[in-house]
Parts: sequence; structure tokens; C-alpha cells
Amino acid sequence: MLKADLHVHTRYSFDSTMELQSIIDRCTGLGISCVSVNDHGTIEGALKLRELAPFKVIVGQEILTTEGEVMGLFLQQAVPKGLSPVRTAEMVKEQGGLFGLPHPFDKIGRWGLPKSTIHRLAPLIDVIEVFNSRTLFFWDSAKTRLFAQQHHIPASGGSDAHVPWEVGRAYVEMPDFNGPKEFIEALAEGHIVGRYTWPWPHLMGLWTRLKRRFFC
Repeated sequence: MLKADLHVHTRYSFDSTMELQSIIDRCTGLGISCVSVNDHGTIEGALKLRELAPFKVIVGQEILTTEGEVMGLFLQQAVPKGLSPVRTAEMVKEQGGLFGLPHPFDKIGRWGLPKSTIHRLAPLIDVIEVFNSRTLFFWDSAKTRLFAQQHHIPASGGSDAHVPWEVGRAYVEMPDFNGPKEFIEALAEGHIVGRYTWPWPHLMGLWTRLKRRFFC
């Protein structure tokens, strides 16, 4: 069985400074055997980590649409921001990827989609994140889990790590897989293990964004 942290960021994401080697070291120490790198607006870090890591790496991306943020997994190319959610989903699927939603009902300033859009997108969603360690209110996670059950969407979980000590705070125990189709099948058999993170990493992420914008 894999221990898969399905939401990790690297220094290639505008809000993270986490070096690739620190992710490798942390995962090795914890026994995390798969990560999905979902940097904002780029797959560069995911591609580089896949070359370096001794464990499975899914190339993902958080993508800002005209209505909020969505997620692509198993990408071959980065998806541009600023498209409609439906067109974004199409571009993910056209390259053989999986379309998903990260922390969809989280209300705390993370470019969430409107509820009406989430429900409208339901037929297109391949995977949905029902546990994110950085979600501040557990009832937001409960809403997502209920939505996943109602629409029969496979549920994922991840730490949303932006610094090394966050890696592995949430992961899915799941069978091994090769490619998107087997991933969905394995995820259906998975079990999410997770702990919530204290709010102060959100402030660290804000500081990183401001520092890169004004001082770098």
C-alpha cells in the first residue's frame, strides 16, 4: 500500500519556498511513498521532483479559472490561468489528465469556486479533495465529503504543504497504481489519514507571496 500525500507545493509555486530535496528528505523519513505536486500555475517543480525522487510523483497543478481555483492531475503540460472552469476541465482531460477540486468549500481566502459552480461542475469532476490539512473549519471538509458521496466522486486528501514539516500531515493509504485510470480505482479503495494544521502557516504563505512580489 502507498502512503500518498496528494497535495504538496514546491518553491516553484509563488506561495512556497520548499526545496525539492527537503520534500524528498521529509517523505523518506515519514514513509510517504507518493506525492502529488500541485503548484499554482506551473508544473515545473513537479517535473523536476519526478526526476529526482525515489518515490512516485504525480504531476499536478492548481489552476486559477475565471470563477476560482481548480486542479489538474497527471498533466503533460501546464494549463493556462484565466479560462472558464469548463474549458479548464476540457484542457486537463484533453491531455489525459484528471480534473479535480482542491478544498472546494473552504471559505478562507483560497480562491474557492462559488457553490453554484461546484454543483454545475459535478459531472466533470474526476477527483475531489475531501481532506486538506490547511482547511480551518472541519465542517467545510464535512460538506465536501457529503458532496463527494452524493455525486459518487472519488475522494482524495493531502497536506497542502508549503513548508517541509507540513508534508505528510494528510495522506491516503491506497493500492499502487500506474496512470490515471488505475489511480481512480486505487483511490476508491483508499483510506484518508489526516491532521489539521494550525492557522499560522497561512500567514507564512502570505508573507512569502508579499516578499516575492515586492522584494524579488
